[in-house]
Amino acid sequence: MKNSAIVVAGGTGTRMNNAVPKQFLLLAGKPMVMHSMTAFMNAIPGISLVLVLPRDQFAKWQELCMEHHFTAPHQLVAGGEARFHSVQHALPAISDEGLVAVHDGARPLVSTNLIRRAFQTAGLYGNCIPVIPVNESIRKISGETNMPVDRGNLRVVQTPQVFQCEILKKAYEQDYQPQFTDDAMVLESLGETIHLTDGDLFNIKITHPHDLAIAEMLFESRNV
Repeated sequence: MKNSAIVVAGGTGTRMNNAVPKQFLLLAGKPMVMHSMTAFMNAIPGISLVLVLPRDQFAKWQELCMEHHFTAPHQLVAGGEARFHSVQHALPAISDEGLVAVHDGARPLVSTNLIRRAFQTAGLYGNCIPVIPVNESIRKISGETNMPVDRGNLRVVQTPQVFQCEILKKAYEQDYQPQFTDDAMVLESLGETIHLTDGDLFNIKITHPHDLAIAEMLFESRNV
């Protein structure tokens, strides 16, 4: 069976305060989304890659591939209004069989070990999402009051999230709901139980300018 990965980079990255789309910002000399795609190729040889970008960025992406000699086989798919729609657009490009990972293109430091672990767990249970503990104190605001929350029962969700292709496609046949902030929530709406694996503290999401500076330091420390 053919395993697949959908790398979602369909946003504009306005919070980065940069004219360059976030997914094309350089990390260690390469557009950050290339790091994610390379990690999947190294972790799962022969994986089928789909990259989701805004349609008006297709030409720029082709230029960057030539400039950085990036020759990994992949399909381009146009993103949608929300992340849900971007994944929905990408799913027809993959096989109905095997496993599919959905990964945020803004997580360029994803490791091959995490990818393999997520695929292995999904192979056993039908799905898998990586999570990490909450290390800071949490408070819940309710109107004019606030109260502490037991962080021991909380986890931060990461990507890649891996699912059986057929089940994920079925989940994405439903209409968009605002609460669908990740793929696991879309699947859960069908009554599926979600299985967890240990995430990776290095697997940060690049959202603000300082995140990219942190990613540069983490990249260097990981490759020393």
